[in-house]
Amino acid sequence: MPVPPHVEGGVTIARMVLGAELRRLREESGVSAQTAGAHIRASHAKISRMELGRVGFKAQDITELLTLYGVTDGQQRAAYQTLVDRANERGWWSQESDIIANWFEMYLRLEQEAQIIRSYEVQFVHGLLQSEDYARSVIRTRFATDPVYEVDRRVNLRLNRQKVLEQPGGPKLWAITDEAALKRPIGSRAVMRGQLEHLLDLADKPNVVIQLLPFQAGGHAAGGGPFTVLRFAIPELPDIVYLEQLNSAVYIDKRFEVEEYLWIMERLTVQAETPARTRTRLRELLAEI
Repeated sequence: MPVPPHVEGGVTIARMVLGAELRRLREESGVSAQTAGAHIRASHAKISRMELGRVGFKAQDITELLTLYGVTDGQQRAAYQTLVDRANERGWWSQESDIIANWFEMYLRLEQEAQIIRSYEVQFVHGLLQSEDYARSVIRTRFATDPVYEVDRRVNLRLNRQKVLEQPGGPKLWAITDEAALKRPIGSRAVMRGQLEHLLDLADKPNVVIQLLPFQAGGHAAGGGPFTVLRFAIPELPDIVYLEQLNSAVYIDKRFEVEEYLWIMERLTVQAETPARTRTRLRELLAEI
């Protein structure tokens, strides 16, 4: 068996690579997910989550699975344990974990390490593009009864997320925003003016593409609602589609399903205003407020 690959990237990449390696080892050894789960006193569902890289890893579990899969070479086992250490490192948001839903933490990890983030939003401006005042107004619509200091924590978390766009080698964000999101009043007129000005500033960044999907485009393929597609620098890692719901999220990585969303995204790109025309429309909307 080959030595595990060297991994360039952060925690999420390490998790996904380690998960893919565990799946390869299990399949090559002819062990079922049910048998693997029973071997570490867990369910086959846990094995599935481990192989998708969506949970942390216990060193003892990996040790026992490597034995089950017939990996006995000391150098190989040590290399896998190094991957375990990388995969279990804590993210910058760990101090705010009490306000982060478990299903959203996975998205934070993916967002931080994606090479390309493509999104369609219909109700709100994408979180990476929100101004501070707009973000505060959006968060208050969801957490209306929270005290001010809790709202402040959530706002700061969102602003810290946005720093990924400023980092060297950070992702390219390609955001298609429905006109409804920009005409829906969130907060005061000053808040909306500030948000539109913020979008105009961001549209000049080389790693940010903003397209407005106008009402006049009529019906479109994304009738099911907003979604995000994340792509990673390592070719072996699959694209992942993120669908956020009120109190949960769905992560899609099956190739045929992801390809359908990619097709929809391409259709939206054609139907939406060009980036240059979008900047013009943003100025027009700003003049209307």
